[in-house]
Amino acid sequence: MAERAKEYRLIPEYTENFFIRAFEKAGGKITKTGEFYRIDSIPYEIRKIAAEDSFKNTWGILASKYKNITFDKEVAMKNADAEFVSFGHPLFEAVLEWVLRNYIKDCMTGATFKDPSGMYNGVIFFFEGEVTDGKGVVAGKRLFAIYRDDRTGEIKELNPSIIWDLAPYNGSYQLEEGWKKEAESYAIRALMSFKDELLKERLRQAEIKEKYGVKSLKSLITSYDLKLIEYEERKKKGVKMDLAIQMAERRKREYEKALDELKWEIEREKNLSVSMPKLVGVVRVVAGDEMVSDAEIEKIGMEVAMAYERMHGRVPEDVSSQNLGYDIRSVGENEVRYIEVKARATAGDVALTPNEWFKAKRFGDQYYLYIVENAAISPTLYIIRNPAEKLEVIEKVESVRFIIPYSEWKWKGKVTKV
Repeated sequence: MAERAKEYRLIPEYTENFFIRAFEKAGGKITKTGEFYRIDSIPYEIRKIAAEDSFKNTWGILASKYKNITFDKEVAMKNADAEFVSFGHPLFEAVLEWVLRNYIKDCMTGATFKDPSGMYNGVIFFFEGEVTDGKGVVAGKRLFAIYRDDRTGEIKELNPSIIWDLAPYNGSYQLEEGWKKEAESYAIRALMSFKDELLKERLRQAEIKEKYGVKSLKSLITSYDLKLIEYEERKKKGVKMDLAIQMAERRKREYEKALDELKWEIEREKNLSVSMPKLVGVVRVVAGDEMVSDAEIEKIGMEVAMAYERMHGRVPEDVSSQNLGYDIRSVGENEVRYIEVKARATAGDVALTPNEWFKAKRFGDQYYLYIVENAAISPTLYIIRNPAEKLEVIEKVESVRFIIPYSEWKWKGKVTKV
């Protein structure tokens, strides 16, 4: 569970990237100083938001400047003079509120992006789905990205982080009303699956509460029943037991009440319901042709990587369709590898998406880049552990890709004949 939580949590690279773009868009200036950032002044509009009573009462007071800030909790914990900025911090919340006030309408209007890989050409609808329990408490909330392909009419769910791998693009489009309804129907099914996931976990928790909580309370009530019988017997023999009986009866009633409340809570927590998914944004995706991959070559690359993992006693799982920032999750006796696979028909540069690059930086030594050269004829596997640390990349801003030159990975990769 801890491993999966690490895989799916919002990693600092995302919040850092978002904050810097938004802060600079608001007119702010943020400077990198070593592994920290420095902010000497806060834009007026952000200070104005932070000065509102409702904001201060919720998030606290915004400072006039920040000397050492980091978006990584681990870095902050190791440096006493560093300030951790993320959700809940007044600076981050003020910038987020500024973005919402100025751009939330644009999310509904929509924007056009280009997919350099050429894989996507259609519309992505973003829906917010919420599940509540019988107590009225939110059991879970999730953002769903529902993609409709213009070429085939196919509708499927994507990982919302796909947005990081798309490049802003000038263009307009006309959204068909029928598409929205189709996507909404699919989002409802996705939300119901999410509800089933939550219910499975709630049932597991209920079993624990019933096994230990209910059982222990029943045991305590039984023990006080026995005490009361004993006290009554002693009272019949002339011993003054009124006060002891009164206290035992009161304690028994407290446990009975706690038992009833716990049973009520368990039942309500298992009673989950969903609300209608809320459309929060829409994106038009145009297929580009800068970095179109060969599906057959990529398939060979995956087969080679999966075979290599099995050969070395690990159990690989193909998760390439989930857009997690890696293609394979491979579990060994004492390790978990997150593997991104790149394949080439002959040889050449390889490109990582921002999502892949962020995950490479975050997972460090657990992240592996497997490059299969001459995949169609004589596959040779090159393995690079912790590529974000070991490889020099060229950032292509216009195509939102990190290019690893052929000479770079060829020289630093560990060669394995397949």
